Amino acid sequence: MSLPIIYVVSDSVGETAELVTKAAISQFNSSRIILKRFPYVEDLEHIEEVISLVSLDKGMLAFTLVKPEMRTYIKERAEQEGILTVDLIGPFMDQIQVFSGETPLCEPGLVRKLDEDYFKKVEAIEFAVKYDDGRDPRGILKADIVLIGVSRTSKTPLSQYLAHKRLKVANVPLVPEVDPPEELFRVPIEKCFGLKISPEKLNNIRLERLISLGLNNQASYANIERIKEELAFFEKTMEKIKCPVIDVTNKAVEETANVILNYIGKR
Repeated sequence: MSLPIIYVVSDSVGETAELVTKAAISQFNSSRIILKRFPYVEDLEHIEEVISLVSLDKGMLAFTLVKPEMRTYIKERAEQEGILTVDLIGPFMDQIQVFSGETPLCEPGLVRKLDEDYFKKVEAIEFAVKYDDGRDPRGILKADIVLIGVSRTSKTPLSQYLAHKRLKVANVPLVPEVDPPEELFRVPIEKCFGLKISPEKLNNIRLERLISLGLNNQASYANIERIKEELAFFEKTMEKIKCPVIDVTNKAVEETANVILNYIGKR
């Protein structure tokens, strides 16, 4: 006697349909049922092909089709052929439409697109953490965006903000006593953005930082002459790289991010 077959049909990859079907089968503690997945069933001709196979194997049909005309057609054809059929997503969509008053998009593959978007965002966030503050210069050549600036010019929060836009960002701190990494001069300049700030604003930011850490506010870190030296080194480096420079003196992180995104959008 042949084993029972459930045909899992979808207008996308079919992972959702297969997962739900497997979950239902698991409740029967049976390994006798065979699953056959048919992804990307996008027109009536494909449906006819599936119906023929299911009918030939005397199988069962489970499907996730989001277009109403496709759902209606496969149900009608299955009924004509005496095939047991389960619509895994249609009734739920219908109830959500009644409940919310919104019309469904009826666009195949949206779950997968959302998943891909989510994982790209996670990957970008992990990248920003890994290559934060010049920890690993190799990230400079892998990044979508490279931020360059002296300490406390919002490089880290800006990196994280852009990461949530699914952009891989590395940031590089500039210190006069340390040569910039050589990768910085090899990366395409359209990927680089310098972040400049006024000495007075930076002095205030650094003083507040020292106070918050309970440290002596007389440290050279917040000394105005030291800050001017760092900013002069920054300007010298920017002249070599010749990349766009954004004045972040009075800008919120979101504003700076929008400048960068607009620049990228025009490329």
